[in-house]
Amino acid sequence: MNDQTSIPTGVDLREEIDRLRKERNAVILAHYYQKPELQDLADFVGDSLELSKKAAETDADVIAFCGVKFMADTAKILSPEKIVVLPDMDAGCSLEDSCPPDKFRAFREKHPDHIALTYINCSTEVKALSDVIVTSSSAETILSQIPEDQPIIFGPDRHLGGYLNRKFDRDMLLWPGVCIVHEAFSERELLKLKAQHPDAPIAAHPECPPHIIDHADHVGSTSSILQFAKTFEGDTLIVATEPHIIHQMEKALPEKTFLGAPGADGNCNCNICPYMALNTMEKLYLCLRDLEPRIEIEEELRLKAKASLDKMLEMAAGTIGKGDLGRV
Repeated sequence: MNDQTSIPTGVDLREEIDRLRKERNAVILAHYYQKPELQDLADFVGDSLELSKKAAETDADVIAFCGVKFMADTAKILSPEKIVVLPDMDAGCSLEDSCPPDKFRAFREKHPDHIALTYINCSTEVKALSDVIVTSSSAETILSQIPEDQPIIFGPDRHLGGYLNRKFDRDMLLWPGVCIVHEAFSERELLKLKAQHPDAPIAAHPECPPHIIDHADHVGSTSSILQFAKTFEGDTLIVATEPHIIHQMEKALPEKTFLGAPGADGNCNCNICPYMALNTMEKLYLCLRDLEPRIEIEEELRLKAKASLDKMLEMAAGTIGKGDLGRV
């Protein structure tokens, strides 16, 4: 990891990042869950796969991905010729951590008649062991194309898989992973907040557990929730996903009120992703300056992982970044 003590005193980080962006011919990507100051300086803000696709379409030599490691890995899978850097290599993901490749391989071997639909929040190695990658915005479209009698393994998010099972009356075999952010929402505190704002709809990410989803008026990916925020009737929206997405909502709709769904302590601070929070302006400056930490993926592994991503794009290219889960 780069040493932040090597930043000269008095450096204007925003100015230096802009200088390095031009000097390196870099594109800066920021996920919706990043700090507002990182979102505001990024060339593109969005969902993880949407960002990787946009970066691949540019003529940039360098991709600086303000997100978590599996997202930067995906950018490298789609743009192997580009240098991909991540401000903090420790920015991981609880879903990726929940699904070690060796255990996933053994699980697949126990169920040889199953195909593996795997949520994009997983390692490159798990992508390489999968048949089709899905996002929260493409899962419905892909699942609808698979015969009902085809056994399916869905991982690593059991809440997204369970939501799809319930909505489409499927019986997918679920890997037991969860997102620590979406797992932290409290039904009791959510109902208290709803009682204070009875006319406010609730928009929830499908990584939330069922006791949160059951109260939602809209369920969808981060992009889908953002689109719902722009179209719902009323002046207040309760948002059950990582609260940094509210920054984009407030920028687009300053006249409306957006409330983060609470955790057990009654506020949304406990739902800030600790991995996303590792990225900072200082670390972004250093990774552009030093072109480190750098994402490297062995080519055979990259091609195997890319095959499952390509299958998703073949089956559901029109859904990327649009969010098709819609209303409950």
